[in-house]
Amino acid sequence: MRKSLYAVPGVALVSVAAAMWGLDGLIRKPLSDSTSAYTIVFGEHVVLVALTLPLAVAAFTGLWRAGWKYVGAGIMVGAGASAIATILFTKAISHGDFVTVVVLQKVQPLIAVLGAWLVLKEQPRPGFAWFLLPALAGVWLIALPHPLDPHAHGLEPIVETLAAAVLWGLGTVFGRYLGRKLAFEHVSTVRFGFGLIASAIALPIVGAAAYSNLHDSFWIAVLALVTGFLALNLYYYGLRRTPALLAAIGELAFPVSATIVGIFVFDSHLTRTQWIGIAITVVVITLLPVRRRHVVALPESEPALAT
Repeated sequence: MRKSLYAVPGVALVSVAAAMWGLDGLIRKPLSDSTSAYTIVFGEHVVLVALTLPLAVAAFTGLWRAGWKYVGAGIMVGAGASAIATILFTKAISHGDFVTVVVLQKVQPLIAVLGAWLVLKEQPRPGFAWFLLPALAGVWLIALPHPLDPHAHGLEPIVETLAAAVLWGLGTVFGRYLGRKLAFEHVSTVRFGFGLIASAIALPIVGAAAYSNLHDSFWIAVLALVTGFLALNLYYYGLRRTPALLAAIGELAFPVSATIVGIFVFDSHLTRTQWIGIAITVVVITLLPVRRRHVVALPESEPALAT
């Protein structure tokens, strides 16, 4: 299985994982109407840690041996991107203003690009702009029925969404950093472990319950399995062989799949410009694996990671 996946470009696997995240809203939004965001995220991490428990000793031993910088990166990915960012995102969509959340989420790839340049020393080549700019334009068109008249409502969802976008963007960068010395399954194990600790600490601070009713607990487990365990392990397997600069664009498969799910499940109706946005983003993501070696320059110590 691993050999067959290795033949697939890493950025393509990242894009597939991101597309799987598009299923998230099907479950998370209804759950947020009846269960606290803190309870949902804690429940997800309980399931995720249970699934990766056999790997925990090896994963955290490897993290410790890698050095304090990698421990810090693990805390950032787990506590920051996995727990705090997901809580913030769940709270943001619970306000009901989905447009504000989707529009401001476009900050995430920009943070990832900046972080990859500063932390990982990845250098975008001139051709990179021909992927980044059309991709951002595409997701902007997808998000807004009236792209020249955007509106964001309410300070609270704006702050929550921006903070989540920054943490997720940094999560891409530091997840890539962890992949330099840890196996992909150990990166996800570390993420889930630190995420559980952070989400558990949050519960008594905000006075949230640790568990929900049986119905919601079941769907929290499904959410953890599909968009958490399966998608993130595939994501980190691909990210280990993908520059963070490219992964930031590949992750834009998420708003495309989320929009398509909305069409078929929630009977959404898109404007002409939204369909154009889907087409642009899909073309960019499809071409990315073909041109992946020509748009990013990696540090000399990582010559094989552009595959």
